[in-house]
Amino acid sequence: IYLHGVHLGRLQDKPIFTEQFEKHGLRVIGPCTQRSWWTDVICEEFDSEITAEQYLLEYILPFIEQRWGHNGQEIALMGTSMGGQGALRFAYKYPNIFPIVAAISPAIDYHLRMKRGEDETLPDLYADPEAARQDTALLHIHPLNWPRHQFLCCDPTDRDWFSGVERMQMKLYSLGIPHEHDFDTVAGGHSGDYYDAQAVKVVEFIVQRLEQERQRSV
Repeated sequence: IYLHGVHLGRLQDKPIFTEQFEKHGLRVIGPCTQRSWWTDVICEEFDSEITAEQYLLEYILPFIEQRWGHNGQEIALMGTSMGGQGALRFAYKYPNIFPIVAAISPAIDYHLRMKRGEDETLPDLYADPEAARQDTALLHIHPLNWPRHQFLCCDPTDRDWFSGVERMQMKLYSLGIPHEHDFDTVAGGHSGDYYDAQAVKVVEFIVQRLEQERQRSV
């Protein structure tokens, strides 16, 4: 499941990723929830009655089951920027549903974007930046219940989001939670060029971990 960023970029506009998905025979779905930040809060821009989180759980997962079938374990989440933090939030909140997560340049500290007045939808989702901070992925990590497969990456020159991703990795390390990360690759900061630079690595991580989950369920 691919979760888009705040600019609503579609997978078909990311040929390097689609080539990798086709190479490995992966079935991919990319739901669009506008600038909802993939939260469990109503975002009028997306829908006035259902949250992005509810949409994923109550509509997308049943669609996957009906269309392709799965055993409840062989699903991976991948997201970029806004979608990266969304993927982490879902995986930390529902690790038994989403055991595999790969987050590229995740916008974990999105409350800072709200604090700076840089976002149009966040003020409609949260009362204040502190309320937004309390709902970030970092605060959904459970020390005893976490997704088995995690990959984080962020360009160290990404001025807006690197510090949050780095703190996330440090928290995972301090809790002894297994994960992989890449904070060394430099490819244009927070940009499509960086996403493309990570495409092969991220998709190969997903493929390997899907196979591990398949073997667990045999």
